Amino acid sequence: MLLGILLSACLAYAGAQGTNTNQTAAQEFLDFYNTDAQRVLYASDEIAWTYYTNITEENQQRMVESYTQSDIWRQNMSRMASEFDTTNFPADMKRQFAKIKDIGTAALEDLSKLEQLNQVLSEMETIYSIGKVCFGPDDCRPLEPDLTRMFETSRDEKQLRTAWIGWRDATGKKMRELYTQFVSLSNEAVRTLGYQDTGDYWRSWYETDTFEQDVAALFQELKPFYEQLHAFVRRRLKAQYGESLFPSTGHIPAHLLGKPILDVTEEMVKQNYTAVKIFETADDFFKSLGMIEMPQEFWDKSMLTKPTDGREVVCHASAWDFYNGVDFRVKQCTDITMDDLSTAHHEMGHIEYYLQYVDQPIVYRRGANPGFHEAVGDVISLSVETPKHLNKIGLLPELVEDNEATLNFLMAMALQKIAFLPFGYLIDQWRWSVFKGDTTPDNYNADWWKLRCGLQGVSPPVARSEDDFDPGAKYHIPANTPYIRYFVSYVLQFQFHKALCEAAGHTGPLHTCDIYNSTEAGQKLSDMLKVGSSQVWTEPFEALVGSRRMSAQPLVDYFQPLMDYMKEANGDDVGWEDQCPDLAPQPSSSSRLLPCFGFLGLLLWLLCVLAV
Repeated sequence: MLLGILLSACLAYAGAQGTNTNQTAAQEFLDFYNTDAQRVLYASDEIAWTYYTNITEENQQRMVESYTQSDIWRQNMSRMASEFDTTNFPADMKRQFAKIKDIGTAALEDLSKLEQLNQVLSEMETIYSIGKVCFGPDDCRPLEPDLTRMFETSRDEKQLRTAWIGWRDATGKKMRELYTQFVSLSNEAVRTLGYQDTGDYWRSWYETDTFEQDVAALFQELKPFYEQLHAFVRRRLKAQYGESLFPSTGHIPAHLLGKPILDVTEEMVKQNYTAVKIFETADDFFKSLGMIEMPQEFWDKSMLTKPTDGREVVCHASAWDFYNGVDFRVKQCTDITMDDLSTAHHEMGHIEYYLQYVDQPIVYRRGANPGFHEAVGDVISLSVETPKHLNKIGLLPELVEDNEATLNFLMAMALQKIAFLPFGYLIDQWRWSVFKGDTTPDNYNADWWKLRCGLQGVSPPVARSEDDFDPGAKYHIPANTPYIRYFVSYVLQFQFHKALCEAAGHTGPLHTCDIYNSTEAGQKLSDMLKVGSSQVWTEPFEALVGSRRMSAQPLVDYFQPLMDYMKEANGDDVGWEDQCPDLAPQPSSSSRLLPCFGFLGLLLWLLCVLAV
């Protein structure tokens, strides 16, 4: 009844579009929106959760219908918000109205197209999520955790080559036409809001006109670190697999990976770690900082392991905010590995962010910019993965502190952080080009490999064609998750880390810092998280790090000892050609093992189960 009264009051004031200047009516509308949004978003997320934890055609269709209804609700709220002239409203009120009106792909007013868009997205994600590799009639295995674990242990080049081809046949190849439909519909939607294309819309979330230039400058600044790491890894992989497998162009074949340096998986298994214990360990870290512990609903409702009842689920780890202020969950097919220990901290970082900004209006319950959300859990992992912390929590029985141990640790971290940078950068370079129309469906795969060969120094192990759609083998493409946020987060997390280490009173090199048990660091982090997106990101960012600009310097400082070592070890054998090598076509094989998506690194957990 109250909601109806508030809405009626709001509409009673409303006149022609953009003419209502009554601030009392505007506040009543915002109050109504905030209350009704909780109802709508909770209901929609519950239906989506049912699909993600039990993939059936019925649940998929229910989710599509729910998303469509939510989009229609957003359209209605946007229309109501547009009745107001916010020119002379207070800044905070203006900001809330702007966010309510900026509804993204929900702006498609043609109901059939709106339904089609949601259907296409759900079909692509289903293709990816139910993908299996069959080794025999009764031996078909999913990606997580079964094949991820298998892929981590294999050093059989032929098996990996077959695997690389098979995964792309099972996923990307099946969604090429769906992706073309998605691009057209998504662009049509956001153009009604005044954006040039979907990439333009995504970049607007960073609230700066120079965002593309800013990230390009950061990438160029960090590229020398990647080039040295690439050369070092290439030499080690040649020793592992033989030089004949490596093209003369200097590229690393995308299916070849190596062996981890620092890994406490064996100790976790020995100590009978479970999925719950892994997440309790992550929760304990946040509690040690004086931050908010996980509510009981988290433990009661999360899916922390893959169900054993035969259900198909979306195993890719994700954190969920159900918008009712009490219900926060993680969905993860946790395996007992160091990788999943790190992933758990990442996902718990998302949940901690949700908990911190829970009192903000709904429109502000998101990261200050998308990179912030991804950086929060990762900045905790920068402490968690230090030998000192692993020793402290009993997962590294012997703590060795000498130059060799330092370089081994920094190499392990570089294979997570530095090795990821070009991949994190190029995925949305490709998508932005697709959305602009510079990359057409006739060149989807060719332009993808131009970027991977040119920026990453990684080439396909076999010839590729436009019959393939290799971008679709990466989860975030079918799931339609913008990816530049991860590149941004890999810069921000080191700036966060430096500021939090200073708050914790740390002295010494940045890579040795562990903020565990520092309530001072926890308070500084909490203060930033509580803001949500109620301010332009530079404001809470400056309050934490003392600057309004993203800077690669803390990341550079962190890895400088390793950089010096690699430059001496590599000599002049650094770099690769921009163009992919010429490759002969490879016949398909009936026996397929699913690998990760072929990213460079000695640490196989680098991207195989990257939570994001």
